[in-house]
Amino acid sequence: MRLISINALKAGMVVGRTIWNEAGHPLLQKDAVVTDYVLARLRQLNIKYVYIEDKISYGIEIEETISPTVRKKVVSKITDSFKAVKESKPNQASFVLDQQSKAIGMMVDDLLNSILNSEEIMTVLTDAYIYDEYLYQHSFQVTLYSLAIAKEMGYSYEDLKVIGIGAMLHDVGKLLVPSEILLKPGRLTDEEFEIMKQHTRFGFDILRNLHSVSLIVAHCAFQHHERLDGSGYPRGLVDEEVHPFAKIIGVADVFDAVTSNRVYRQKLLPSQGMAIVEAGSGTIFSPRVVAALRKSVVHFPNGTILLLSDGRRGVVSRQNPEHPDRPFLRIFEEDDKLVDATYELNLQDNYTITIEKVDTEYTVTPE
Repeated sequence: MRLISINALKAGMVVGRTIWNEAGHPLLQKDAVVTDYVLARLRQLNIKYVYIEDKISYGIEIEETISPTVRKKVVSKITDSFKAVKESKPNQASFVLDQQSKAIGMMVDDLLNSILNSEEIMTVLTDAYIYDEYLYQHSFQVTLYSLAIAKEMGYSYEDLKVIGIGAMLHDVGKLLVPSEILLKPGRLTDEEFEIMKQHTRFGFDILRNLHSVSLIVAHCAFQHHERLDGSGYPRGLVDEEVHPFAKIIGVADVFDAVTSNRVYRQKLLPSQGMAIVEAGSGTIFSPRVVAALRKSVVHFPNGTILLLSDGRRGVVSRQNPEHPDRPFLRIFEEDDKLVDATYELNLQDNYTITIEKVDTEYTVTPE
């Protein structure tokens, strides 16, 4: 299967991967044939990319690091916990969340077991899921990216557990931000942004009163928007003043934010999100954390078509764990002509060849 932009999707194409809604129910099943109605519905839902089955990508599989079953279970728990906090009185939020903390810790254990038992680099298929509430999806995915980064950096299981809980709860303070600001579909005004920034302090105030989790978790919520050069908020901390766990969650937070669908902004592909994070390495983000993200997360997911500097096109067929930015390709086109027989190219062994473009709008050249 391969990844294709909604702009290039046409009636008659075959869906390669089921699309799920927030409740874990399939909205569009694998092997379904796209119709004009389906196409219109996907656009209405703000879907940017879809996996399809076709001849050039036949047999290529895309497996998410975390199974749909585990994802559904964890996101459901995040949803329940956050809704319980939102529905409580502000002075009871800590007590309500404290009651949920044991279950949250168990969810982090489930994710850790999946990540630690996998030798593959992290693949998170955000295109396969549709959520009514971005906050729940974001909290889940920031947890995955944070754990992947921390695993690469060699943290102990105990530290990974704290990082995971800190990541899962890093945005809990947003539950106290007025909905008209939190869910606003356009750019925030300066005044609205100042209110939004208070979510870090709100989160700290909720989490520091929990008896069942480390105080570091509260500092993760407080500091995940701080930056090395002091340009972050809420306190403008610099470098060593920022807790190492908050630095990890801060990078994961930005990477997920730019690679996820939002009402007001089109999502970026993983390679594009990586470029944004790398541009801030050493100035606003820790170079160690950025380097760990680069090694632990898939840049070009299986099924992605790449245009190379020598004029060839190929679809990513498998990953290079040591060099996620140099995957294996199934070459199917040379100089805009389909080859008689496809063949595999390992970009890791061909560093003179560069990736010119991620070609999600490619359509097969007529034979």
